Amino acid sequence: MTDLSPLSRALISVSDKTGLVDLGQKLAARGVELLSTGGSAKTLRDAGLAVRDVADVTGFPEMMDGRVKTLHPKVHGGLLALRDNEGHVAAMQEHGIGNIDLLVVNLYPFEDTVAKGADYDTCIENIDIGGPAMIRAAAKNHGFVTTVVDVEDYDALIAELDANDGQTSYAFRQRLAQIAYARTGAYDAAVSTWMAGALGEEAPRRRAFAGTIKQTLRYGENPHQNAAFYTDGSDRPGVATAAQHQGKELSYNNINDTDAAFELVAEFDPAESAACAIIKHANPCGVAKGATLLEAYKNAFDCDRTSAFGGIVALNGELNGETAEAITEIFTEVVIAPSATDEAKAIFAKKKNLRLLTTGALPDVREKGLTVRQVAGGLLVQDKDTGYISMDDLKVVTKLAPTDEQMRDLLFAWKVAKHVKSNAIVYVKDQATVGVGAGQMSRLDSALIAAKKAERMAEAMGLPAPLTKGSAVASDAFFPFADGLLEAAAAGASCVIQPGGSMRDDEVIAAADEAGLAMVFTGMRHFRH
Repeated sequence: MTDLSPLSRALISVSDKTGLVDLGQKLAARGVELLSTGGSAKTLRDAGLAVRDVADVTGFPEMMDGRVKTLHPKVHGGLLALRDNEGHVAAMQEHGIGNIDLLVVNLYPFEDTVAKGADYDTCIENIDIGGPAMIRAAAKNHGFVTTVVDVEDYDALIAELDANDGQTSYAFRQRLAQIAYARTGAYDAAVSTWMAGALGEEAPRRRAFAGTIKQTLRYGENPHQNAAFYTDGSDRPGVATAAQHQGKELSYNNINDTDAAFELVAEFDPAESAACAIIKHANPCGVAKGATLLEAYKNAFDCDRTSAFGGIVALNGELNGETAEAITEIFTEVVIAPSATDEAKAIFAKKKNLRLLTTGALPDVREKGLTVRQVAGGLLVQDKDTGYISMDDLKVVTKLAPTDEQMRDLLFAWKVAKHVKSNAIVYVKDQATVGVGAGQMSRLDSALIAAKKAERMAEAMGLPAPLTKGSAVASDAFFPFADGLLEAAAAGASCVIQPGGSMRDDEVIAAADEAGLAMVFTGMRHFRH
């Protein structure tokens, strides 16, 4: 093997014809013989290029509806033969096998077929066989063969040929081989994941995950950590599919927090009311509904004005000018919304460090999916938390039942608690959070912290009493003891929503009755670690 490998013969077989004619013309201008199949060959011929059918090389026509066309020794021998191995060269000469120096293949659009909701048989027909086989063969033999699987590498290929007098360097072929194996790996992961779902396999023996790079990041959670952002190919509205209108690149922490913010605000149907969520370090520091987005933002901001500084703002409707003006009154890292008016964009344009993202829609919070977390030596995989509770699901367990207004605040608090790190305590009044306690080792501490934050905000706003007075409080899991519930009562809470299920439920219910609280059980918890 030498560093530079000449390119005299290419096999091109692509589903995505983007850039195909331009690539074919540039290869032909360098004297490269073009082999091709089916639609790729037709596209190249229609552009006036000389193309030899693979069927002419193999001596076999394409058959079985195109399932068999490149699975032949004259194709794979041309890809796999070691040019500096005398035995390989002799075998090629004996059997009339010619070198294939360049393979350009992109695969049947299996992922797109699944995304469009095609039936089982159609998905099966869109599983590529010959393509992955050729890609793996060519990439294995990258000592001599160049493998291109992505349209975005066409220009890099031509630049490489220009720089090396029609040859490719070993380092270039190595890099493209790695990309090629990642592509076939991702393809097989998509097929196996889809098939597991089609068969109802909730925990298949083997599971594969794959992603495509969206951007390299300046660093990870901390400057000494390298990081990158990969997308999974789904079209769920959110940070991965959003359009960024201004501001510097998102950081690792920006992406994580923005995702948390948008998934939370999507809990609130814009057809019912405007809503805003403000996130700091993946936890909400303020969430509120309002008659307008401006009102929702102001109410969310008033929950914890200190933590909102440098936070992420998510909206469930189109960002307008008056809301944009209010947001720019303090430093905000990212604003994400389904859309934004031109007036809002112009206002934000004056804040060069503020990032504005639009997604086109809200995600469906009840859509099934998976969450994945890495641990030492493995992966934890679970269903996405799509748990939903309606008023009909609630069980009143105290002597005092919540009023209709309290019930609305309880359900609001429950939706927010789903998105707060455990142990979570959330105080809500008039459809707005007024105190959030997150991520503490005890539920009592979360209740104390949330109440203390409310006290501080009352002082800062000149209120006669904290807004926790008369509030609804949500706990993401049951109260193991009455102490956390009594702390909420001491803060002024009037009603409580919690899953129930503790060994001491009777003790907790009795404490609620004694404190004059109304309490409902959901029968569902929302741990978020």
